[in-house]
Amino acid sequence: MARAAAEQLRLAEVVQSWLGRPVLVLGDAMLDEWRFADSDRLCREAPAPVLTLRRRISAAGGAANTAVNIAALGGRSVLVAPVGADVAGDELHDCLDRAGVWDRTVSQPGRHTPVKRRMLAGDQILLREDSGDPDDPLSEDGVDRLLTALDCATRELQAAADGVAPTLVICDYGLGALPARVRAWLVAQRDRYATVALDAHDLADWRGLAPTVVTPSFAEATRLLARAGRGGGELQLEHPEVDAGDGPSELTVGAAPGGAGQRTGEPTPGEDRVAMTHDGLSVTGTGVTVNADAGAGVDRAVLAESRLAELRAHTGADVVAVTLDTDGAVVGGADGQPSRSHSTPVPASHAVGAGDAYLAAMTLALAADAPLSTAAHLAQLAATSTVTGTGTCVCRREDLLTALGQPALNADDRQVLIGTEGLDTLVAEHRRAGRSVVFTNGCFDVLHRGHVRYLEQARALGDLLVVAVNSDGSVRRLKGPDRPVNPVEDRTALLAALSCVDHVVVFEEDSPTALIEAIRPDVYVKGGDYPPELVPEAPLVQRLGGQVRTLGYVPDRSTSAIIDRIRAYGQEGSPEVVAGGPPTRPDPDVDRVLDADRALGVTLPDPADEMTGSAAPPMTGKAP
Repeated sequence: MARAAAEQLRLAEVVQSWLGRPVLVLGDAMLDEWRFADSDRLCREAPAPVLTLRRRISAAGGAANTAVNIAALGGRSVLVAPVGADVAGDELHDCLDRAGVWDRTVSQPGRHTPVKRRMLAGDQILLREDSGDPDDPLSEDGVDRLLTALDCATRELQAAADGVAPTLVICDYGLGALPARVRAWLVAQRDRYATVALDAHDLADWRGLAPTVVTPSFAEATRLLARAGRGGGELQLEHPEVDAGDGPSELTVGAAPGGAGQRTGEPTPGEDRVAMTHDGLSVTGTGVTVNADAGAGVDRAVLAESRLAELRAHTGADVVAVTLDTDGAVVGGADGQPSRSHSTPVPASHAVGAGDAYLAAMTLALAADAPLSTAAHLAQLAATSTVTGTGTCVCRREDLLTALGQPALNADDRQVLIGTEGLDTLVAEHRRAGRSVVFTNGCFDVLHRGHVRYLEQARALGDLLVVAVNSDGSVRRLKGPDRPVNPVEDRTALLAALSCVDHVVVFEEDSPTALIEAIRPDVYVKGGDYPPELVPEAPLVQRLGGQVRTLGYVPDRSTSAIIDRIRAYGQEGSPEVVAGGPPTRPDPDVDRVLDADRALGVTLPDPADEMTGSAAPPMTGKAP
């Protein structure tokens, strides 16, 4: 039991380690539309149900859903993809914005955004309508603009990650987003990306890329092997002369073609159905014939394991993960030791997009240098934990942590003290939940009543209050060599204990502009009796779409008054009455501290605005 708990904690640490990791997703983006209806009778014209539409949901699909899963799992996700200048494209942009994905899609006038519309009644999919012509290629100008967006997004991610090479995920589903010129550019620019994950219907199109990991379905892996013309041993492969565009895309186990109980997979446009024989010994489909003579009981997992080395050789990938839908996955790396993961069968309407969650988690784990067995485990767990209801699957970081026995922190046990690396990701999670973000910053050297009232008023301006605290070095540069009075550990601990503060982060710079750019607050708050337009950070906040508010002070409550009072206690004779407090008997402990300070030549200054906390010039008015 203790060993299992320790393993779950280790996996949870991997999930935490990929927070904020930069990932660029490129490929075929589409819109998933779900229409939920009621039906209680058949129509008179035909034996068809009469449907009454109750609600409609739009979600990102394809490469867009992979990008959404990357963001939901805690990565810094950017999507580059061609999107039509149409209503579906507008809805897809909204989906990306809600998910916190950096939308770098390229509008393609005259080209429709691919849409998959599903009509359901009683949680059962009755029909699916696909729109968007996969045979409609990008124009030369469209390819140029896509390559420009790809190059710019790569530079943008690398700059945001302090020069760290980003991770690349390629989602090629045969819908025309990745023509030959784009593939050639990626092969030539491979060194710009630390980790490259490839999910493609036709892996043969990507020779020379040398990806870190490929995630073909069983049928896609079969197709690649058949095209390679390799055979022998237990598995004989033949490849008839057919059009290169044909071939299976997905496969589920079922009876032989034409047999009772047959279940067939979903082919790419223009291809025939594929199926596997009941005894698990052969697979047939347009352009592919796979025969095996390995004895009774051979299943897809065994066949996949026997060809992992060949798949690695043909793709040039370090890792091959053959996904087996309801049967889990088989994963193999350079050590030649395959690992097997399992999944729980669910209705088909619950598993749409589960492969995107698998790809996202596998990519993030490998990018975080997790062992292959760990990456495979987390990927399968991410896919499995998403299939709990009807709709396009998205695995959130908190879902994955909960599945690992490490539930996400709630309001009573929240993660208050956070690092700058994961701040923007954490804020994005709150935004996906519809919460507005309030941001303020300062030194908060001697926390007092004025600070507390100020923070309570700031919290009332939104749903989430993030407080950025100047580091000790930053305070010294802003306030003088004798500050801070309290070290940053004490200052942040006191702020984190306030119920009105949701998150506290420490920053080293003299100005909070980098944090403002990262989290893009809805409201930026400063203390003072001056107009908001005089706040130095105001132009940046407004450019990012936020507003600036200034809050007044509590009279006679300031850090200056507190320090003056302490200094008065240290003087010879009776204490003086200072603003903000009644006369009090000297505290011998305070006297000892002040005597020690005087012996060291330390004097307490008369500080400026305690709430400034940046390199801004002093404002009028006293700080709280």
